[in-house]
Amino acid sequence: MSNKVKLTSRGRYAVMAMVELAQKDGKNPVPLAEIANAGNISLSYLEQLFAGLKKNGLVKSYRGPGGGYILAKPANDILVSDILTSAEDCVPAKRSSNDENPSSYGNPQTHALWLHIGSILYACMSHVSLADVTAQNISEHPQMNKLLEMLG
Repeated sequence: MSNKVKLTSRGRYAVMAMVELAQKDGKNPVPLAEIANAGNISLSYLEQLFAGLKKNGLVKSYRGPGGGYILAKPANDILVSDILTSAEDCVPAKRSSNDENPSSYGNPQTHALWLHIGSILYACMSHVSLADVTAQNISEHPQMNKLLEMLG
């Protein structure tokens, strides 16, 4: 996975969906329709996101009656940076723009800025687990507070 991420609507929806999934018992697969309803997310859009999440080993799928998705590993072992990166790795929603192409960031003057912001976001989110988000533990998260002190 990349060492930089973008904060896109796909990433936000993927994190919301993973939080919904993490809040379930973890023993029984959760149908995507249930997650879509809970998060007010289009089912077809969610199917695309879960393709990327599954491809990157964050969720497992089960077919048939009673089928759906479960987390592929404990919520403590799933980082928000992994979710954001996986959300960008879904087809056909995957963008064709290339990070090395300055025009994909608006203009050459801001290209380095957006790449740098993506690296900072990755550094922050690579210390926050899905369990932290589910437990609403972000404001007390030691790594996040340490980073804020360094930046502030």
